[in-house]
Amino acid sequence: MKLFLGILLGSLVLGVSSQRWLTFLREAGQGTTDMMRAYSDMREANYKNSNKYFHARGNYDAAQRGPGGAWAAKVISNARENSQRVTDLLKFGDSGHGVEDSKADQAANERGRSGKDPNHFRPPGLPDKY
Repeated sequence: MKLFLGILLGSLVLGVSSQRWLTFLREAGQGTTDMMRAYSDMREANYKNSNKYFHARGNYDAAQRGPGGAWAAKVISNARENSQRVTDLLKFGDSGHGVEDSKADQAANERGRSGKDPNHFRPPGLPDKY
């Protein structure tokens, strides 16, 4: 919430037009939907070694919406990885998602946001539906 208020106040101080602000918010909403769709597809596919592909694809699709979509993708990706770290700390034993996995996920996220082809991470045999 503080981030949202900071952006809002900053935009008013800098004189950003309301049209640009509304465009940014629309892009962020659409980017959030893109991220949710990639997550839903990943869960539905339940396909071995496809995690990085869906990370990259969600970030790619969101970033294609514009600056608001790229912002939403970054916030969601970072929140997901940070929550995973907290969950890992609370679990006893091997959680299956270590530091290396988190770094690899973040690399896939960044690749997608930068506009590079997410199919780089596509595992062989993943149905064309995805």
